[in-house]
Amino acid sequence: MDFPLAFLFCVLAVPVFGDNTSSKPRSCSDVRQFYSGKGFSLSGVPQTEISGEHLRVCSQGYTCCTSEMEESLSSMSRREFEGLVKEAGRSLQSSLNGQYKNFDGYFLELLNGSERSLQESFLAAYGTLYSQNAHIFQDLYAELRRYHRGASVNLEEVLNDFWARLLERLFKAYNPQYAIGDEYLDCAAKQTETLRPFGDVPRDLKLRATRAFIAARSFVQGLTVGGEVVRKVSQVPLSPECTRAIMKLMYCPHCRMMASIKPCTNYCRNVMKGCLANQADLDTEWQNLVDALLQAMLTMHENIDVFTSKVFQACGNPRMAGTRSSGSEETRKRVNAAVDFKPSPSSSVRLEKLVSDATSKLKEMQQYWVQLPNALCNDKVTAGVANEEKCWNGMNRARYLPEVMGDGLASQINNPEVEIDITKPDMTIRQQIMQLKIMTNRLRNAFNGNDVDFQDTTDDVSGSGSGMCTDEQCPRSPRVVAPNTDRPRLYGNPPENKKVVKDTGSRIHPCVALLLLSLATLLLRR
Repeated sequence: MDFPLAFLFCVLAVPVFGDNTSSKPRSCSDVRQFYSGKGFSLSGVPQTEISGEHLRVCSQGYTCCTSEMEESLSSMSRREFEGLVKEAGRSLQSSLNGQYKNFDGYFLELLNGSERSLQESFLAAYGTLYSQNAHIFQDLYAELRRYHRGASVNLEEVLNDFWARLLERLFKAYNPQYAIGDEYLDCAAKQTETLRPFGDVPRDLKLRATRAFIAARSFVQGLTVGGEVVRKVSQVPLSPECTRAIMKLMYCPHCRMMASIKPCTNYCRNVMKGCLANQADLDTEWQNLVDALLQAMLTMHENIDVFTSKVFQACGNPRMAGTRSSGSEETRKRVNAAVDFKPSPSSSVRLEKLVSDATSKLKEMQQYWVQLPNALCNDKVTAGVANEEKCWNGMNRARYLPEVMGDGLASQINNPEVEIDITKPDMTIRQQIMQLKIMTNRLRNAFNGNDVDFQDTTDDVSGSGSGMCTDEQCPRSPRVVAPNTDRPRLYGNPPENKKVVKDTGSRIHPCVALLLLSLATLLLRR
């Protein structure tokens, strides 16, 4: 063997330790410090790098990790990743929960305020006549609250029953000289469709008020279902294949003594897109749900506008149907004053803010599921585009060459980082996709004026309206919990600066107008 060939053979035969050109094994002191800082025992941890044939996830070059260390770090990376996904989900849940509490509270405040206003105004105006019939209105309010809370209440039947009961009581009250039995009242009731003692009010009330109530209930229930979907999807455990991929991404650099090197951005994205592929398949139905929620809000406002004009048309100059004139002009003024009751300017401003706030939040979260992989691979986690030549690519410090995969399960067939069987979708997530479809269809029915039943929306949502967070880790405050500086910003789309509602300062809300309209019309038509 000549000298040059022998020299080359000797050079190739020398073992290479990591990135060093020296044959001296490198110290594992940094790895030991890191491993101990994570709460693990240093027992069995190498002092200097060793051969890595035993490794099952990280590359089998020289390493500072034993099999036990690799297993411990794999388990820790899985817990940390699942924690990040849950934290992101809790942030989104908190935003949805905040909107739920704000709208639900506002609507119920209006309902309760209108009941108090009606009672005070008409008790003063009509005294005994009102107090003797007050329970009819109280019963209606109770049914409206039950309906809003998701109970199985047929709103149309409730309103029809209200008019029938009130007609019966007033017919008796204004004809005390006659002995009126049940048969006679039944006969009188049958004439209402022809004689229309209340004019167009019952029909208009049914058309306008029911749409407002249906839209309001559907909106808060849609927020509830959305929060439940996020909670369940965020708790889906990581698969073994994803555990390997996350370990390789996060902690294999430590085993290779490259703790200071961050992962390549596209490498991180491929890992996240693979591990969150099933979640990304929520995207279409999630966007449909958000669109329907936005439409429900607009429906509420549109019906408030139309309903307001009907209220003033019906109550501003009511026709006198009978010959009784015991009601004085002063009484009539009191009743008209009650009908003209409007929420305070501050209440209207509050409603504007609620709608504007909700619109912005909903638009921001519309692409949440497909944005999540990129959000988790932000510049604090990865090396960034400026360091593409000096980042961890899964094997070494070098550029990451594979292309970034698309979103969703079907797009992961050629994912180089995560082994995924695209024929076996996660069933928990598929069930939640179906829940989104069901809720979206119900919202669409709602803003078309069709009532919906929420009793079987999800197995955890009873329709009681008591809130959406049943997990003990759910935030208890309606405040939106924004991710901290060490976590990805989840809402990547800036909210559109559009004014989605008109001025509501002079409007009477449907829940206020409902009872004021009914009682004022009945009593003024004497």
